[in-house]
Amino acid sequence: MTVLARLFALIVVFAAAPALAADADSFAIDRVLGKADAPITIIEYASTTCGHCANFHKTTLPEIKTNWIDTGKAKLIYRDFPTGPAGLSVGASMIAHCSGPDRYFGVLDLIMKNQDKWMRDQNPLDVLKKLVRFAGMTGDDVDACLKRQDLAKDIQDRAQAGSKKYDVESTPSLIINGKLIVGARDYADFDKALKAAK
Repeated sequence: MTVLARLFALIVVFAAAPALAADADSFAIDRVLGKADAPITIIEYASTTCGHCANFHKTTLPEIKTNWIDTGKAKLIYRDFPTGPAGLSVGASMIAHCSGPDRYFGVLDLIMKNQDKWMRDQNPLDVLKKLVRFAGMTGDDVDACLKRQDLAKDIQDRAQAGSKKYDVESTPSLIINGKLIVGARDYADFDKALKAAK
């Protein structure tokens, strides 16, 4: 059984299990971009296999980062919300997590910006392994990462919690200071929502 096939089997099991921390506001696997004490909190629910999410990361997020996150006005918490193909989505998310806290957003950025390359390849895992070598991860590191059932479960539990707490049903979905905004909108829409949240 291939690593991705094992991952898919895990996802089926965990999808049926209840979330352990459905009402939690934070999770051990959360990574924060920006100042921890920024007055506005943006929670992004997205999937590594979602084309709209990849487009958001290429076009809109850089402006949000420049104007809101880098200036200390907002912080971003990225939370995986796996979509199909499930094994591939969770697997790519796991690789970003296994890169470590300091490299997490850089690896996530690589995965999102190169989504069209690795998802269309006959062997997406090989392409992902080549991509993350830039972040210092070896093929063995990736293989070991994809065997981590605890991480796969944490990703699924957190997604289920987002669905329960914020009514997240699709990707991308952003929560700005508790308010749900659905869809890959342009920067102007998010800028307006962020100004309203001040």
